[in-house]
Amino acid sequence: MKTSLDPGRTVAELKELRRLTSDGEGAQRVAFTKTWLAARAWLKGKLAELPVEVHEDEAGNLWATLAGRSDRALLIGGHMDSVPNGGWLDGCLNVLAGVEVLRRICDQYGGKPPVTVRLVDWADEEGARFGKSLFGSSACSGNLDMDEARALRDRDGVRLPDALREVGVDFEAVKKCGRELKGAAAYIELHIEQGPVLLDLGLPLGAVLGTFGVERHAVTFRGQAAHSGSTPMNRRRDAFLAAARMGTEIYAIAGRHEGVCTIGSCTTKPGIVTSVVEECRITLDQRHLDPGALSGMLRDARETAARFAAEGGVTVSWERIWHIEPVPFNPDLVGLCEEAILATCGAAHRLASGPLHDAAEVARAGVPTAMMFVQSLHGISHNKAEDTLEEHLELCVRAFDRLADGAISWIAG
Repeated sequence: MKTSLDPGRTVAELKELRRLTSDGEGAQRVAFTKTWLAARAWLKGKLAELPVEVHEDEAGNLWATLAGRSDRALLIGGHMDSVPNGGWLDGCLNVLAGVEVLRRICDQYGGKPPVTVRLVDWADEEGARFGKSLFGSSACSGNLDMDEARALRDRDGVRLPDALREVGVDFEAVKKCGRELKGAAAYIELHIEQGPVLLDLGLPLGAVLGTFGVERHAVTFRGQAAHSGSTPMNRRRDAFLAAARMGTEIYAIAGRHEGVCTIGSCTTKPGIVTSVVEECRITLDQRHLDPGALSGMLRDARETAARFAAEGGVTVSWERIWHIEPVPFNPDLVGLCEEAILATCGAAHRLASGPLHDAAEVARAGVPTAMMFVQSLHGISHNKAEDTLEEHLELCVRAFDRLADGAISWIAG
């Protein structure tokens, strides 16, 4: 492998992007906004220095293609968009590391590698504006629910199709971008971990086994409103009491199944201090890499909620908000990822991803996929405090480049 790879350049470009698209509160590259468009234009300027063909597909995803001696392609993915007041690395590290890998491949092979190499900047991975994550990649995989997405509005009432029209995207045609996956033989993605696992292990890099499946439900307990002064404690049908007992029980459920469970919101009616709660609605998020364990966590939560409702003299109902199955990554590519990490820093760890990523949508489309994580300081992301040691950033670019090289050889056979 030639030594033209310059990880320090990636760090410098990340800082350049931060100056361009951040303010005192953090990154502001929310998809389909002026700042996002500025980031895209800046990225196109970097790509213009390479012998690649650049275009945007029907869903607004940006592709840079380095044609190889074979049409079979290695895809390298990431996303330039951020959440509001986001971190300086989430998403864009993937893309800029990919740019650096493209530079090295161009140098090594004189612009004609054994297989085609394509870098993709997925549109609206975060879903920050319209609440729909993985927009561009789910359109490409064919899994985007068009009816659901067509009805989405932002906080100002702007419809998603109208916002897309403003950036030159015809919503009704977005699934045509699925043609971009023709010839895709492997997909790799680098990302900050966004959690504390590697930090707690004292390791810079990890190989990702897959992304958690998700069960997300609204659970509503209904009791009886009553005067908070005149109603004895033993006569109350308090919907909040039953819901509150779930707060501790989900930790026990997560512990039994070695998954994660979160109650993320709680609303009550009538919502006044002088009334016993008649209705309490909580939202429950459960995640696991194993589908059997995920269904087991949901079963336990349903049984527990029913028991707490019966004991409190209230009723309980469930409404599914969202479900996605666990997505395991390709074992061969996960192995190559681990080998690349070991060769770079001598120690590796295999872990699952709790957050969703575009990689999961590509894997769902049948493309062999792998991800690499780099340690996140303090385990914090989606926050201006998000950070990773610069030495770890340089390590991850080197390791990711090794993974790309291994994936090219794997594809070429």
